[in-house]
Amino acid sequence: MQTLEPPDSHHLDAASGWLGLGCAEDARTELEQISAVNQIHAAVLEVRWTLCAHERRWNDALKVAELELKIAPDDSAGWLHRAYAVRRVAGGGLPQAWEALLPAAGKFPAEPVIAFNLSCYACQLQQLDMARTWLQRAINIGKKDAIKKMALADEDLASLWKEIAEF
Repeated sequence: MQTLEPPDSHHLDAASGWLGLGCAEDARTELEQISAVNQIHAAVLEVRWTLCAHERRWNDALKVAELELKIAPDDSAGWLHRAYAVRRVAGGGLPQAWEALLPAAGKFPAEPVIAFNLSCYACQLQQLDMARTWLQRAINIGKKDAIKKMALADEDLASLWKEIAEF
């Protein structure tokens, strides 16, 4: 994907900064100033998805994630974003999120966040052995200490916290 040039790159940086400060309306204003041709740039969609998630607008987040998948199918972000949104939209849920993300594990075998999220989904679906397997995979392909720290902070994995603490 082509790099954004000013002024679009400046608006994107500003939008990201505003989001980091929790100022959703200011982030939206900056995103709206990006040229029409760059509205579907992967970096713009990433920030737009984050804005939707910040505001818990899951139907909009799902639309953005599906557009991410369409324009950048070889980027794991769209797969992760879609599953995250599918879990939260009306008519969605954990089984749907699992089904949405599972193909990405084969497509991106070196991406620990995919394995980590599948572990979270499996744990919430009371598939604890499967959750352990996916968490171990995340640890094997990621940084053990970072994955362990994430796991001990993620409520989705609460039923495995005692085991995780002993890793």
